[in-house]
Amino acid sequence: MNGTGTAAANDRVFAALANATRRDVLRLLRDGGPQPVQALADHFDMARPSLSEHLKVLREAGLVSEQRSGRQRIYRLEAAPLAEVQDWLHPYERFWRDRLKGLGALLDRMPDDDAP
Repeated sequence: MNGTGTAAANDRVFAALANATRRDVLRLLRDGGPQPVQALADHFDMARPSLSEHLKVLREAGLVSEQRSGRQRIYRLEAAPLAEVQDWLHPYERFWRDRLKGLGALLDRMPDDDAP
């Protein structure tokens, strides 16, 4: 996650993931595999141009790819940027895991309220 280009790419990924609709699109592609725009649109109560804007953000972040098949556009999940997010989050996971272990140890040392 070093370098200006990488930082900008990571910012696009985090910005894309900040929106619940875009996270839902990623979940649909993860669970259902590549899908045409209409199949994705069927899951949302929004105009198709609005969904297309979400797909554009996901494409620009590298989280989905688009393939044309005749008149259809098929979208596919691209997981590599998510691995980079995971790499960035990993130290924070360790931080919270260590904190929670410490809290657990403290709670284990405390006397129970119902002890005589």
